[in-house]
Amino acid sequence: MPAPSSEPSVPLGDGLRFAFGTLTVFPVRVARWDRPAARAGMLCAPAAGLVVGALAAAAGLLLLLLGAGAPLAAVATAAVPAVLTRGLHLDGLADTADGLGSGKPAGDALRIMKQSDIGPFGVLTLLLVLLAQVAALAQAYGQGWARGAFAALLAAVVARLALTLAARAGVPPARPEGLGAAVAGVVPAPGAAAAAFAVTGLAAAGAASLGAHDVLRTVLAVGLAVAVAELLLRHCVRRFGGVTGDVFGGLAETAATTVLVVSSLG
Repeated sequence: MPAPSSEPSVPLGDGLRFAFGTLTVFPVRVARWDRPAARAGMLCAPAAGLVVGALAAAAGLLLLLLGAGAPLAAVATAAVPAVLTRGLHLDGLADTADGLGSGKPAGDALRIMKQSDIGPFGVLTLLLVLLAQVAALAQAYGQGWARGAFAALLAAVVARLALTLAARAGVPPARPEGLGAAVAGVVPAPGAAAAAFAVTGLAAAGAASLGAHDVLRTVLAVGLAVAVAELLLRHCVRRFGGVTGDVFGGLAETAATTVLVVSSLG
């Protein structure tokens, strides 16, 4: 029988404040910055994604309602999550690409990632990822406003689920400071697994109104996004010795893009 956790439980409100205060621009004051609060916050990360995704979908639907086409609605939908995260996830993706693409040892790669400028690997990765997101969203909106909105919502939630899974026990931080160090290893493995199953189940239930094919596509999108993010996570841990805030941003954008691409397929 497993021993009970020695860490005290944290009220749901503190977990939500941590999640929204660290993962969005919403004016939420983080009351606690300890590891129990970080654990609760990372478990609540998909809830923050739900709000971000709902606002992204609303922006796209508003433009469709005003007579704009699917491409412009897709651009607006992709822009909202960037705005609501101050572009930090995209910045993390670019920095992670520069670190990985440098071919340097871990210490040098981490220094490259910490620089304020963006290198060629980062620029190319940002360009391709944003193009893929907009193209996939345009395709999804072209299949119907409901499918486009659902794809936007699902992508944002699964992007934050990738953060929950990356913060699980056993994944070390690459640096002793920063967001990566604050949340690395805080989520127990059973909690991470429960979050993944919950998101998958709720997503499948939400897709049921769109049709049986959409349920299968949704489950595939979640599973593939989690798998691709896990491959990137493991590669980053091997290359950098652990995770950083930049790696978390890269994982979120990778998972979101994977969801959108799968959701756009017929």
